[in-house]
Amino acid sequence: MPMLHKMLSSLLLFTLLAGPAFAQANALERCLADGTTGKDRKELARWVFLAMAAHPEMKQLANATPAAVDESSRRTAALFNRLLADTCAKEVKAAMQGGGTQAIQPAFNVLGQLAMRELMGDQDVMGTMAVFERYIDQPRINAALGR
Repeated sequence: MPMLHKMLSSLLLFTLLAGPAFAQANALERCLADGTTGKDRKELARWVFLAMAAHPEMKQLANATPAAVDESSRRTAALFNRLLADTCAKEVKAAMQGGGTQAIQPAFNVLGQLAMRELMGDQDVMGTMAVFERYIDQPRINAALGR
């Protein structure tokens, strides 16, 4: 169970961590990427969103019901079961033999990044994220950068 906990924690941090370039991805990273669909990655992103929405300072921003959290958890567990025990079993075993959980964690970071890209490509998401640009003090930023 500690290995699974580390992988799940890794996914929760994927937006903050810069993973390896996909072109240089190892066999497990490629398998996780190839073994998931856009729908799978959106489901993974939904699960991460719901997990973050459980934080006391975020709860008021989401109206997630316990049933929705449970359903997302069930679907994400099914995805992990499929990836770890079936689709990428050979690659997981090789990674574990080659470096233990430290060898597996980066592959799940890459999967998390792919899940984020599934959402970030949406025009509505990009538009919402761009709203903050209205409030950037560009002259102040330029001065800080020496421009």
